[in-house]
Amino acid sequence: MTLATVAFETFGAQHLIVMALIAVVAIGLTWLVRRRQSVRLGRGVAVGLAVVLLANEVAFVALGLATAERSEFLQRFLPIHICGVAAYMTAWALVRGGRIPYELTYFWGLSGALQATLTPNLQFAFPSVWFWFYFISHGGIVTGAIYATWALGHRPGPRAILRVCLLTNLYMAFVAIANGPLDANYMFLREPPAGASPFFFLPWPWYILFLEVVGLGIITLLNLPFVVERRLAPRAGARSWTPPAIEPSHLLSPPPARPTHESQRIE
Repeated sequence: MTLATVAFETFGAQHLIVMALIAVVAIGLTWLVRRRQSVRLGRGVAVGLAVVLLANEVAFVALGLATAERSEFLQRFLPIHICGVAAYMTAWALVRGGRIPYELTYFWGLSGALQATLTPNLQFAFPSVWFWFYFISHGGIVTGAIYATWALGHRPGPRAILRVCLLTNLYMAFVAIANGPLDANYMFLREPPAGASPFFFLPWPWYILFLEVVGLGIITLLNLPFVVERRLAPRAGARSWTPPAIEPSHLLSPPPARPTHESQRIE
């Protein structure tokens, strides 16, 4: 199955442009919501990002069903790569909230998806449909993680690293088992990717153990700002406005009516 023939060049002009666009969108949306201090706007952007991510994932699977042979579809298009699952977790965290979906979004997004954006495992360049699928998915996860944290105000909990490591390894064990009957290489557990990633220089299975250690170090660094934040919070005093994390029961309901002049009076 081939829908494009132009080869993708890591750190070529197209790659640099799309990375810059992802950064502009992620930072720009977060800055806009914080500047406007609008829960309505924050809700709308969150739902919009979730819709884009979900539509991209559904379209990717649908195109695979329409164009690939059955064996190729099972090997390449099932949404069980960790970034595929992260896309659904990101949409869930943006729309419904929840500690586990958010923590997986934050740590998977700013470790795995960001690394996949910087060193893509991608064959085809713009304007290939696969180029769009790849960068909408990975860029959307990164954007969702940044937005959920610094626009919606979600934060990893005190034992977030333990939860994320446990869930990641349980999921990795599931994928390793599934790879056998599928004759697939999801999560690159059977062989390294063909891209330019600097993390796959060791032979199998040693690169998997290396990634475990590197992954733990990265998520520890990603968690460090919030450890400091929790320790400083009791002494913070007056703080600038930070949008609250939107609870599931409030996200899709209309905002409360503004109080009337009479209801604002202090008796």
